[in-house]
Amino acid sequence: MLVLLAGIFVVHIATVVMLFVSTIANVWMAGTSPRGANSTGLWLNCIAGKCSQITFPEGDMPSLKAVQAFMILAIIFSFVSLVMFVVQLFTMEKGKRFYITGACMLICWLFILIAVSIYTARFPHYFTEPQDHHGYSFILAWICFCFSFIIGVLYLVLRKK
Repeated sequence: MLVLLAGIFVVHIATVVMLFVSTIANVWMAGTSPRGANSTGLWLNCIAGKCSQITFPEGDMPSLKAVQAFMILAIIFSFVSLVMFVVQLFTMEKGKRFYITGACMLICWLFILIAVSIYTARFPHYFTEPQDHHGYSFILAWICFCFSFIIGVLYLVLRKK
């Protein structure tokens, strides 16, 4: 049981780190243009190594702001869940389940789902070149989605022994 809890804890820490990287890194869309390699994240647009603020048409800016907000909320809830796990590990009675930790992690899962779904639905028309593709930040966000669901369910099922 101790090995299982340690493994879940390590995966949880990895998920928090990947969420940070996914949100901060600037490669949600990547590709090449005649001017060089380009990438677009949630905050900046980089073309040939020169970065500037993202500019989308007015209709897409609220969607981008929603994606930013939900990714930040996912990081917050994932971190809160990690802290709650440590607190519950040392203060909870034996035989009890990690309900609060699991609930926080499933809320994080929901926020990642909302953010990545909005991004997937609202921004595919910006792939103008055939070689444009989703970047590693977008893929990390989907990996965090999977990990946060698995961890959240495991927290709800596990008992402290």
